[in-house]
Amino acid sequence: MPAVPLPVAALSAATLEEALVAAYAGLGRGDTAAAEVSARAALVLEPDLPEANALIAEILAGRSQFDAAAAHYRVALADGGGPLSWQRDLAAALEAAGHDAEAVTAYREILVRRPDDAATHRRLARLLLRLGESETALEHAREARFLAPDRPADLAGLSDLAEVFVSAGEPLTAAEMLEPALRRADPDGPGLPAARLLLGRAWIALSETEKARRLLVEVLEAGGDAGAHAASLLAGLDGAAGRDLAPAYVRALFDRYADRFDTDLVGRLHYVAPQAIRAALLRLGLADGAPLRVLDAGCGTGLAGAELRSLAGSLAGFDLSPRMVEKARARGLYDELWVAELTAGLAARPGTWDLVVAADVLVYLGDLHPVMAAAAAALAPGGRFAFTGEVTDGDGFRLHEGRRYAHSLPHLHAALAAAGLTLELLEEHQPRWEKGRPVPGFLGVVAKPL
Repeated sequence: MPAVPLPVAALSAATLEEALVAAYAGLGRGDTAAAEVSARAALVLEPDLPEANALIAEILAGRSQFDAAAAHYRVALADGGGPLSWQRDLAAALEAAGHDAEAVTAYREILVRRPDDAATHRRLARLLLRLGESETALEHAREARFLAPDRPADLAGLSDLAEVFVSAGEPLTAAEMLEPALRRADPDGPGLPAARLLLGRAWIALSETEKARRLLVEVLEAGGDAGAHAASLLAGLDGAAGRDLAPAYVRALFDRYADRFDTDLVGRLHYVAPQAIRAALLRLGLADGAPLRVLDAGCGTGLAGAELRSLAGSLAGFDLSPRMVEKARARGLYDELWVAELTAGLAARPGTWDLVVAADVLVYLGDLHPVMAAAAAALAPGGRFAFTGEVTDGDGFRLHEGRRYAHSLPHLHAALAAAGLTLELLEEHQPRWEKGRPVPGFLGVVAKPL
């Protein structure tokens, strides 16, 4: 007959053992409510009973009631006895409740009893790192690695330890730990993305930027939280190197952004580049009903397509993000759409287009020379290239905190001259608003000589 929770009124000294049996039975079958009733019934008879207090603490911690759990663990451990697991659980509950100083004390008390406890050294190292005590954190991380060089087998635990080494200035140690572990890891394991991200960070710290880039692109393409962090690291890497933002970064960014792109860009960021480009083209003599072959390069969800359709005999577009292309296709404006990176998309039909438009696309490129050359090759003789961008002072370009590139006008002019394109129009343009202010930029239209 299965154990059932005992009503408090029915308890006597003879039923204390039965209450504990019923409590453990309830816990064993996953009925934590019944287990708690029986455990609390036992406490009526013996309030300081360690086993009942520890069992209630375990239940409360499972419900994220960490302060209450810690209180019960303290009672369970009050006589200085109890298994080491209770002491570990007390430390974890204190840390989860935000009582960091008490958690540090609790972890150190474990190490008094078991100085060779690698897991506690690792947890204490992680906590001390968060508290800014990097040197002491490193001491415990080194001890954890010495005591268990091949453990923890789970990548989550290994990542905790590697995080300390990377953040506290020993990235080589982290790389030496993570590389062999990742070779042995389950490719579908839950801790794999975080561990690979940490290895990427270690390679960055060691100035192994190509190793870092390859690894971070793989993490990015896998998606998830680690992918978002990898995107940020990749953007920083490419910006520091003066490179275009990695295509994987841009693709992942806009795939995730596709569903709210129009609302955010138009409503929140006051994006008007397509309308401004259309107005500029009309001032230069284009008119509705023109039989132009038009290419929307980096078409996104097709916002520019709505402004270009009346100027086009045929309208094509491409974007790096498959989800953006799906959104553009749903508008029913384009005669043809495909997925491609910018220069590859431009190179697909050399000498074809009467008009190429790149609205808010140059901000994801560093050096403008390659894209201007690609645009020139894509245009038919006499064709035009219209674009917007963000502007900066100086002679070159810079990756700003918004993870977009701003270009100087001297750099723009140099790229146009090298591509053999003739400037027809260049004016100030505010491509978006950010932090309540308009972002300074430019709008340009250039032509390919006949």
